[in-house]
Amino acid sequence: MSIDIQPVIEAAQGYVLLGMYREAWQEVHKLTLQEQLLPAVIDLRIALHMQEKHWKEALEILEPLCQVVPDRDDYFVHAAFCLHEMNRTKEARDKLLSGPDTLVRQPLFHYNLACYETRLGKPDLAKVSLERCFKLDESFREIALKDEDLKELKSWLISDN
Repeated sequence: MSIDIQPVIEAAQGYVLLGMYREAWQEVHKLTLQEQLLPAVIDLRIALHMQEKHWKEALEILEPLCQVVPDRDDYFVHAAFCLHEMNRTKEARDKLLSGPDTLVRQPLFHYNLACYETRLGKPDLAKVSLERCFKLDESFREIALKDEDLKELKSWLISDN
């Protein structure tokens, strides 16, 4: 028996916002296997795994999606982030750089690339990426000042104001 999935998705998203992940998963599991393959449900499952810091599980969903839907910027950003969180930062950088050309218009692309370059011991490349990020969205500067991945660039970030 199939149910109207929109209320289920909305309920699950509400639970995610409240940090009630078990309840969100209960909503997802109300759906049939076929319904769980719908794009909105797949995106919800990815978000749930990432919120719970289940990087491997999120990546298992994201990796094939990057192949099947190569124009979805967010899949590459999320897959790269999962890899980075799994201490696979070089792979994260490579995954991010393999995404669609449209990624370069997003400040998050440049920000994450800067984080990865910094962790890989390439602070000069990281600074270039951060400058591009800040040109697109200056609000990332405050985030960068608090980011552990960018701590070695903190004095540069402060003096670059």
